[in-house]
Amino acid sequence: MKRIDLPLTRSVRKELRAGDDVLLSGRLYTARDMAHKRLILMIRQGAALPISLSDEIIYYCGPTPAAPGRAIGACGPTTSSRMDEFTIPLLEQGLAGMIGKGDRSQKVRSAIKRFKAVYFAACGGAGALLAQKVKKASIVAFRDVGTEAIHELIVEDFPVTVAIDSEGRDIYERLKKRYE
Repeated sequence: MKRIDLPLTRSVRKELRAGDDVLLSGRLYTARDMAHKRLILMIRQGAALPISLSDEIIYYCGPTPAAPGRAIGACGPTTSSRMDEFTIPLLEQGLAGMIGKGDRSQKVRSAIKRFKAVYFAACGGAGALLAQKVKKASIVAFRDVGTEAIHELIVEDFPVTVAIDSEGRDIYERLKKRYE
């Protein structure tokens, strides 16, 4: 098990290998479909983004409202392939990593390798458990879209697995070959 204090610098990304189990601590951002669409529109318009993406991680998640005494409600991963069409422009802005569930398109896998980024998989169906790893949560952009707003999360020992590393090694492709 590897422990990483965020941000996700290039030197840290370089050390990760597909299949590594990792505990993340520090800041990451949530963003789902609506937030991604808005970020891409802002990039196309040449507008300043509401957050810096340099060495940051976007977690494909739309957290539910927090129960009393909690930082956040359930915050499980959403299907990553839904964000594939938005991924490359965000990598071009310096995005270092993404967290979600499921495999990615060949185009995104190639871009992850080219930009030396990392794609992490989080356990689907474990949103309540993952929420326990969130110590602080606040909306930082696009409040009007509710749970699809961009949230800044401060996490401690947030469990993920490296699904695609910065060299393009991919656990999903490896597993598909094993079971064919």
